[in-house]
Amino acid sequence: MLSRFVPRVLGIVLMCLAVLASGCGPDASTAPDWARGMDTVRADRLPAEARLTLRRIDDGGPFPYERDGAVFGNFERRLPREKRGYYHEYTVRTPGERDRGARRIVTGSGGEIYYTDDHYAFFKAVLRR
Repeated sequence: MLSRFVPRVLGIVLMCLAVLASGCGPDASTAPDWARGMDTVRADRLPAEARLTLRRIDDGGPFPYERDGAVFGNFERRLPREKRGYYHEYTVRTPGERDRGARRIVTGSGGEIYYTDDHYAFFKAVLRR
């Protein structure tokens, strides 16, 4: 009995360690103040399409979707409250989708970057360092 239990527990522990090492959780030691208390993801761990969108944002465009750069209203109140115009949203292409899909990057005027893959239901703070 013990010989079957130990490998299973070890496997679960190793999977948990891999998730923590992937940069997808709160990291109080390296996260900027605006990201504290949020789940985080390192920019290099984002999907390739999101990394391309970040490059386009850095370059100032061009953007493939008409709504890219539009003011994000934060009506869901998932991000810190700021005055209107503080946040802007950009589409992250979703392979296989015919429309804009659910993935977005939202930027704040203070340098914040957030990623959502479920159309604003949940955000991760994007860490670029």
